[in-house]
Amino acid sequence: MPLFGAHISTSGGVEKSIERAIELNCEAIQIFTKNNNQWNGKPLTEESIKAFKDGVKKAKIKVTNSHDSYLINLCSTDKNISKKSHDAFLDELNRAEELALDYVVMHPGAHLGKGESAGLKTLTRAFNNLMKETRGYKVLTLIESTAGQGSNIGYKFEHLKEILDGVTEPERFGVCLDTCHLYAAGYDISTKDGYEKTFSEFNKIVGIKQIKMFHLNDSKRELASRVDRHEHIGEGKIGRDGFKFLVNDQRFKNHAMIIETPKEDDFMKFDSKNLNFLKSLLKERIHVAHSAVP
Repeated sequence: MPLFGAHISTSGGVEKSIERAIELNCEAIQIFTKNNNQWNGKPLTEESIKAFKDGVKKAKIKVTNSHDSYLINLCSTDKNISKKSHDAFLDELNRAEELALDYVVMHPGAHLGKGESAGLKTLTRAFNNLMKETRGYKVLTLIESTAGQGSNIGYKFEHLKEILDGVTEPERFGVCLDTCHLYAAGYDISTKDGYEKTFSEFNKIVGIKQIKMFHLNDSKRELASRVDRHEHIGEGKIGRDGFKFLVNDQRFKNHAMIIETPKEDDFMKFDSKNLNFLKSLLKERIHVAHSAVP
């Protein structure tokens, strides 16, 4: 079965996320290694790093990842923002390596009027410079599919392919697909035919093996809205069927599936509700055609 998990709070220290993950019975976790709305963060202490690593082993968590800061925009051509984004993402890679995380998930950024082609080229150059500075790192960078809101790139499978084709060390990259973002970008995974068409198209353009993990979120907004608004699983426009197809897809039986659903007042309560709902869908066995996909 998939490795279900959630984005877990690190309030009180990164190691505190493990206690919360255990309470939710997570097999995979996503964290912020620092305040996601600040450029800089306090260095991780040796005590926190050790406690986190020990906790992951003790809890038998199989996949760990961080999400980069929402301020980072590696597409930016503004020299000040570009420098800050480079430094912040380099710091994130350093932190992830210290914590022995499997992945860093990142939003590819916004071109801010310069055009998608220019944005993709700027991002690729930034990635190649960052890889030179982090030679030997084990952590992989996962490019998250986006809803295409504003001038964000990464909402088309062709964008993901261009990025992966342009980096000099492609083995250090992969893709994180977000279900809400897919749907908002126009990929209809809510029906069986739409689900099969979406992943057949992804395989032809990018390659199914490039998918390393998923973010599971329902969508508040309609198909192809290009608006990124997460909803609780089964309560949005995607609905239960789309998630039933995904969690029972044997191609992804060992993939981490992380919820980023609304937290509201009691995040443990709502995270538990969403994770239990996903697990209940595993009992509803279905057939998904994979004839076009190896």
